[in-house]
Amino acid sequence: MSSKKIVSVEHAPQAIGPYSQAVVTDFFVFTAGQIGLDPATMELVPGGVDAQTRQVLTNLKHVLEAAGSSLDRVVKTTVFLTDMAHFAAMNAVYAEFFPQNPPARSTVAVAALPKGALVEIEAVALV
Repeated sequence: MSSKKIVSVEHAPQAIGPYSQAVVTDFFVFTAGQIGLDPATMELVPGGVDAQTRQVLTNLKHVLEAAGSSLDRVVKTTVFLTDMAHFAAMNAVYAEFFPQNPPARSTVAVAALPKGALVEIEAVALV
């Protein structure tokens, strides 16, 4: 029988709907999508897609660590962008957080994201 543990961490934005920041199973952590919210203010960080991507990945780092994992254990991410013209800027920041052996990734364009965010990223990682 597989186990399921809900993760909630103060160093990342609290859920803005009926979902968990992450769920841990026997072998994997599945994170909710993170947007560039400052956990202290619950407002998007200023500075465009670069700053939002940095905040998103920082938020993901905190969620993964609370779940007993880390960015270097991520096996798959999905990136959602409201404008593919932001791909290069997002990709440059993303590369800072995954400098070696990056996870598999899909990047898709979407019509809109919560709170007017420019980027959202979700991850699957090993426990």
